Amino acid sequence: MEELKAKLEQAFPAVDFNRTDLIDGSVLDSITLVSVIALLEEEYDIEVSMDYIVPENFQSVEAIWNMVEELG
Repeated sequence: MEELKAKLEQAFPAVDFNRTDLIDGSVLDSITLVSVIALLEEEYDIEVSMDYIVPENFQSVEAIWNMVEELG
């Protein structure tokens, strides 16, 4: 999970990935979310289907990591 956090922080330096309200707090906008999904798919060789693009999967780095593990 720390590796994922480091990759996200490097790719999106303006985003505070220590937060646990990335979606509810409007930290990730729709364009950034699409870019995060693209990064996940490329880095972890997964496909994030529409079923997984729900707020609870992107609220925190931990939630994102749990989704990556489930899809991997």
